Amino acid sequence: METVTTEFKHVNYLWDEDKAKSLEGDEVALLLYRSNILGADLRITNYGGGNTSCKTIEKDPLTGEETEVMWIKGSGGDIGSLKRSGLAGLFNERLHALKNRYRGLEHEDEMVGLFYHCLYDLDSRAPSIDTPLHAFLPYKHIDHLHPDALIAIAAAKDGKRINEELFEGQIGWVDWQRPGFDLGLQMEKCIQENPNLRGITLGSHGVFTWGETAYECYMNSLEVLEKASRYIEEHTGKDRPVFGGAKLESLSETDRKKQAAELAPTLRGLCSSHKPMIGHFTDDERVLEFINSNDLSKLAPMGTSCPDHFLRTKIRPLVLDFLPADADLSDAKAIRDQMHGAFQEYRKDYAEYYENHKHNDSPAMRDPNPVVILWPGVGMFTFAKNKQTARVASEFYINAINVMRGSEAISEYTSLPFQEAFNIEYWLLEEAKLKRMPPEQPLSRKVALITGSGGGIGKAIAEKFVQEGACVILSDMDQERLDEAKQEFLGKYGKDAVIGTQLDVTKTDNIAASFQNASLAFGGIDILVNNAGLSISRTLEDTSENDWDLQQSVMVKGQFMMTQAAVDIMRKQRLGGDVINIVSKNALVSGPNNAAYGTAKAAQLHLSRLLAAELGSDKIRVNVVNPDAVIQGSNIWASGWAEGRAKAYGVTVDELPNHYAKRTLLNETIVPEDIANGVFALVSGLLKKSTGNVLNVDGGLAPAFVR
Repeated sequence: METVTTEFKHVNYLWDEDKAKSLEGDEVALLLYRSNILGADLRITNYGGGNTSCKTIEKDPLTGEETEVMWIKGSGGDIGSLKRSGLAGLFNERLHALKNRYRGLEHEDEMVGLFYHCLYDLDSRAPSIDTPLHAFLPYKHIDHLHPDALIAIAAAKDGKRINEELFEGQIGWVDWQRPGFDLGLQMEKCIQENPNLRGITLGSHGVFTWGETAYECYMNSLEVLEKASRYIEEHTGKDRPVFGGAKLESLSETDRKKQAAELAPTLRGLCSSHKPMIGHFTDDERVLEFINSNDLSKLAPMGTSCPDHFLRTKIRPLVLDFLPADADLSDAKAIRDQMHGAFQEYRKDYAEYYENHKHNDSPAMRDPNPVVILWPGVGMFTFAKNKQTARVASEFYINAINVMRGSEAISEYTSLPFQEAFNIEYWLLEEAKLKRMPPEQPLSRKVALITGSGGGIGKAIAEKFVQEGACVILSDMDQERLDEAKQEFLGKYGKDAVIGTQLDVTKTDNIAASFQNASLAFGGIDILVNNAGLSISRTLEDTSENDWDLQQSVMVKGQFMMTQAAVDIMRKQRLGGDVINIVSKNALVSGPNNAAYGTAKAAQLHLSRLLAAELGSDKIRVNVVNPDAVIQGSNIWASGWAEGRAKAYGVTVDELPNHYAKRTLLNETIVPEDIANGVFALVSGLLKKSTGNVLNVDGGLAPAFVR
């Protein structure tokens, strides 16, 4: 190996000496620090993949004697975001004692339950299946990582030989075996036979590296990964073009996005034949290189190698090699019919894969639809139960592409045998983990676009939806207001919950761009909330033609055009949907100085009724929420409307909230969250057989009663 250096090309050196010094004396804190900076570089390990550990000397709480405790990432965690609460702390001596209980490979799974009897820290996260792999290695700090470069070697036809030659015997090799107790024993045996190793490559899986300190372990990991990456780089394109060279060229970026957005709702609908799915799209250059290549037809059907990859991507993707990248997608029915056959064939193949490899105690077959869909010349779609899972599946398949690219450069790519893949995918322990997942929220698997959601009622609705599990598209014509709301949501709920799109509902190009953004980000749309509006309070003689046209354009025409665009997507998905129109008590109640606004609101209400009647056969529900006097956070009240209404009612602006509350039957002030709750009631699933309804959220105004 080369002289120690902190200059790397293929991995990021992120160790901060000052930060590390502040943690000296706390090995567990250093473990967390090392884990986080390793996980910050996706070239080092994929999200949720790999594991890290350290061993410390602690006092046995019962005997007071010193004992070795292993701290390891618990089940289901991610090293990049690992915190102390995500660790499991176990008596290492007890873990070694389990060797006396081990009854062989056919009894592997029973050992996992015994890990709980080895817990030192009673607040531990559930111990992971990797626990014995770390426990049986005699090192203080250990990294188990899934770097693309090492997996490329591990998945290569000549991987064992390359591993031996490249690392000059300093990195051991253990053939593929499903993670578990016996694999830990095989790794222990490898070390006993080769005590001077600095790491072990696991066939088709990943790599283990170690050190006596957190820093030594970190540097060992980086050096090994850098050496493997450099080796692959030196061989890439040396003997043959990458992936056999390009078979076709990509569309321009603009055209790729346009085509992907047009097709995404159809794909989403077909992927949702069992349960609704959320989509993700990428035209990353690594994806394009692969899907446009001559080797796509050879490599894609082979499936992935690393277990972490196919657990999230399924064993192989659906390739749309029959659909030209520049295909005319305007005939949605014809395109869906064409896609339907490909999906039927994929589901049939998956069912055969299940039937041919299942065991007597295998869990029932899961959703047979593809997770990964490749469209040559355009990009990659992924579909899963939520945005994060779909995005991570995309990242994992890019990892798989990197592995195939590397293996093909240095040798030939080999995937796991399908039986081994099945044994991982339908592992009873994996099934038990799935069953422990918390129940889904009411709006999970839903995508909602709310107009005018930079503040006030729209923002409150968006926040309620995110809190209830939906993916949300914030939209507003005021870019500054939109950016503030988006940053707030990102800080609270993360990047997978929300996107923002500037939207003027009177402009067809804005509308088209917003729905394109929704389809690219999430695969389509399930809920449209038409909330954008403005109000002009003037007497008949003071109301100008421009005032009148503006009110009608924003609220009536805007509602019409937004609904038209949303319904086009909903019909492609064939999943039904909800359109909620935020109207007003003014649609039903006459008041002074209100001709333009009140007429527009009445038109919105009747348009809602008309569309409810028209769209029922598509299972698209159209309902109305009628607020009244929602002052908090409202642009309407900041625009002069308050002064106009105060004048009409003969009160001051400061007296308006109290005036409105007193005139209600419940004597209540209405706030944006009240409207959000009303909208949620209509889309939560409890009222899925209701359409054409009007829900008043106004504190009780008898003149606004619909009946």
